[in-house]
Amino acid sequence: MSDELSYAEMLEIPVETVTVSKKEKKKKWREEPLSDQLVKEVNDRMEASDPAYAESKPIEREYGLRPKKSANARKILIAELVAVVALCATIFLTNLLLPNSAINTAVRGLFKGKAAEATDTRTYADFTLSPVVSGDAEVEVTVSDSGMLTFTGDTVVYVPAEGKLETLSGTPATGYTARIRHSDSFSTIISGLDGVGHEIGETIRPGVPFGYTDGDGAVNVIFYDGENVIQNVALTEGTLAWS
Repeated sequence: MSDELSYAEMLEIPVETVTVSKKEKKKKWREEPLSDQLVKEVNDRMEASDPAYAESKPIEREYGLRPKKSANARKILIAELVAVVALCATIFLTNLLLPNSAINTAVRGLFKGKAAEATDTRTYADFTLSPVVSGDAEVEVTVSDSGMLTFTGDTVVYVPAEGKLETLSGTPATGYTARIRHSDSFSTIISGLDGVGHEIGETIRPGVPFGYTDGDGAVNVIFYDGENVIQNVALTEGTLAWS
C-alpha cells in the first residue's frame, strides 16, 4: 500500500484511482534435457569434493524391432513339420498293419545297425565245401578219423568255404597258422603254410589263392563247430563233403 501512495503523490493523482499491478516473471524454459541437467548437477557436486572425478557420459542405445522371418521361411518350416508327421504316421500304420513290409524292415535295420549285420546263424551244414588244393597239383590230400585234412607238396592253398581271415600267427621259419571265420559257429584252421597273401579282416573266397606251401612240411586243415572239431568230413575223388 505504501508503494501505491508514493506513486500517487508523485503524479498528484488520487490514491483511490491508482492501481499498481506487478508483472509476473515467466519461468525460463530449460532447453537441456532433464537427464543432462541431473548429470551436470552431480558432476558439479563431485568435482567440488573430488577434482579427479570424470564426467559421466550418457549411454547411447539403439532401439529397433527384431527382423521378422520371411513368409517363405515359415512355409518351409511348416512343410518340413508336416513331412515329419506324415512319415511317423506312415511308419506307425505300416508297423501295425504290415509288420514285414520293406519300410519296417529298413527302419529296423537302421536301429539295429552293425549288430544285425554281424549276426550269422548259419551252421557248417549250410556250407558246401570246396577243394583246398588245385586239381592240377600232384598233391595227395588225406582225411583222418578225427576229420583233419593233411597234405604235403609244393602247391597253392585255397579256403574250403567263403569267410574272413580272423587270426594269423607264425613266422616263415615255423610256418603260418590262419583261422578263417565262415559264420558265428563255423570256422576253419589251416596250419603249416609258408606264406599268406591276405590280411586280417579280409574276405576270402573259394578258388582264390589264399596261401602256399613249398612242400617242406605238412599242411593241416581242421574244421570247427564252435570249439568242437567237426569229424564228419568225407573226401571222394578229390571232392570234400559232409558225411
